[in-house]
Amino acid sequence: MKRLKIKEVLAGGQTGQQVLVKGWVRTKRGSKNVNFIALNDGSTINNLQIVADVEKFGENFLKDINTSTSLAVTGDLVESQGSGQSVELNATEIKIYGKADPEKYPIQPKKHSLEFLRENAHLRFRTATFSAIFRIRHAMAFAIHNYFNSKGFVYLHTPIITGSDAEGAGQMFRVSTLPAVDPPMTEEGEIDHAQDFFGRPTNLTVSGQLEGELGATALGEIYTFGPTFRAENSNTTRHLAEFWMIEPEMAFYELKDNMDLAEEFLKYLIKYALDNCMDDLKFLSNRLQQEEKNKPADQRSMELIEKLEFVLANDFVRCTYTEAIDILTNSKPYKKGKFQFPVEWGVDLQSEHERYLVEKHFKKPVILTDYPKDIKAFYMKQNEDGKTVAAMDVLFPQIGEIIGGSEREADYDKLVSRMNEMDVPVEEMWWYLDTRRYGSVPHAGFGLGFERFILFVTGMGNIRDVIAFPRTPKNAEF
Repeated sequence: MKRLKIKEVLAGGQTGQQVLVKGWVRTKRGSKNVNFIALNDGSTINNLQIVADVEKFGENFLKDINTSTSLAVTGDLVESQGSGQSVELNATEIKIYGKADPEKYPIQPKKHSLEFLRENAHLRFRTATFSAIFRIRHAMAFAIHNYFNSKGFVYLHTPIITGSDAEGAGQMFRVSTLPAVDPPMTEEGEIDHAQDFFGRPTNLTVSGQLEGELGATALGEIYTFGPTFRAENSNTTRHLAEFWMIEPEMAFYELKDNMDLAEEFLKYLIKYALDNCMDDLKFLSNRLQQEEKNKPADQRSMELIEKLEFVLANDFVRCTYTEAIDILTNSKPYKKGKFQFPVEWGVDLQSEHERYLVEKHFKKPVILTDYPKDIKAFYMKQNEDGKTVAAMDVLFPQIGEIIGGSEREADYDKLVSRMNEMDVPVEEMWWYLDTRRYGSVPHAGFGLGFERFILFVTGMGNIRDVIAFPRTPKNAEF
């Protein structure tokens, strides 16, 4: 008999047929005469209830069925006699694939802290919470490719090992085959990278943007979707050392085109989640409400599905950085000293400022534009005022910045001048500057941190809970 996935069995709901299902036990309860086994195979948040007759299978056999035991169950699908499910499976045959000792298996059917589950990240997929998160993560990855493919973008694989630092931040993981102790040295007392594998200093990429620009200035519209790395020693709920980025780059796009694409892209993804992940979203929404039920009402998160629909229902407000500073310095929190971080023209806005603009002032998602050039990267198009650049950040409720991007500086002389100001090595970036030497065009792009977006969609509070195996300072388990 062909195995059916539990999602198919529950969706079909066709009683009176014999089916074969396979999965892991979530819970087992029972009486002297019958055991009720909740079976899950990862295809859905919902379990299939297996009804096992004690007399038929024997007490000793059923004692070996515990949480996380793996089973193959054949039986008759019937209407459920209890509440909570429409159908259940009357087992006629049960095969145990692998036992799970309840005295040793760490993920028992009780409430575990998220920190405990991070320590057992190799097993946390088997919980309802994490199975929901990773089904949603998969759906969003699929939707990203679907969206760009439908718009004629080319998926470009940019290098993971690179000799450039796209952000100029210097927080990079070095890649080297030279010995860590007593590496070869030059006469000047520097490490002799000429003897290294690549013959020069290299690192793990912090962004695929610069290489993406090379593709866009020939293929028109490209996107990257891959891992990026930051050697930033930040042990927070918002930072990872390894994370995934989506970075589209588009020739002949100016700042407005970039903003329009970012808004359309985000709304497409959120609609896809609402259309295809509703069971998982409802589960995560209920989980969040239970977690926050003892908080004061004004400190609770917006209900998850309501929050997602809020983004779809509203046009994103377009507002300049200068206008935002005026709004913030005239706000009650500023005047009452409630902001933790300073607000003045020239500072990089913090999450508390971004959330005030979205949640309190505009009550809509916001796209901030035209930031001071001194707080932005060298490649951003310089505005005519000489003080700002054609940058944009998309701000969402509860999370602040979700997308950062800009129109890129297309003028060779202006770009070189800015690189010199910011000590970006012009000679080493000859290949990047060639796109401005030969057939330069207006072009733009943005970056969406995938995990930051999954945090928003799932309502989780810690970025380590939306990536399978988080890489953080002092943590590279599994």
